[in-house]
Amino acid sequence: MPDRMPVPDRTPAPDRTPTPSRAGVPDRGPTSEASRVYRHFREIFGDDRPRPRSSRRATPRTGSEPFTPGRDPRALGDAIDQLSSQLGWSGPLSQHELLASWAEVVGEDTARHSEPIGIEGGVLQVRCESTAWATQLRMMRTDLVARILERYPGAGVETIRFQGPDAPTWKWGPRSVPGRGPRDTYG
Repeated sequence: MPDRMPVPDRTPAPDRTPTPSRAGVPDRGPTSEASRVYRHFREIFGDDRPRPRSSRRATPRTGSEPFTPGRDPRALGDAIDQLSSQLGWSGPLSQHELLASWAEVVGEDTARHSEPIGIEGGVLQVRCESTAWATQLRMMRTDLVARILERYPGAGVETIRFQGPDAPTWKWGPRSVPGRGPRDTYG
């Protein structure tokens, strides 16, 4: 039989390249490429101590998880009241409620002859049907302010200003400078 030539072994030889030792741990022989890459990345990006599993749960709970306190259903009115107080809407809502329920505060008869205009700087401005009604309501001012503070404490009303009926005026606002007025522009 003719001598046959031996066929070379095609399996790769184990890698015998020295790997860097880890903190004094001696090299234990052949390692896979994945293991070498892993160790190399650990050297570059950080230490090779294992991280505790509880570090992922270190974030505080927000209360949105099920079965935690504060997750019970609430009445819609309570939720809206809490939201309006958190957003600072209590004052403006109380002011608009006062303006809408003016007839309940002063009575039906008085409400027919007066109309609240608005609240600005703690002053409730009311337009009256006549100067006689404005004078009568000025005398009732302390009683009306007391009723308003009792019913709508968040409205911020400190005083009330009663105005007579609208008449044409040359005045430009609540604080005008006295002067000759319209005579300057004619002639």
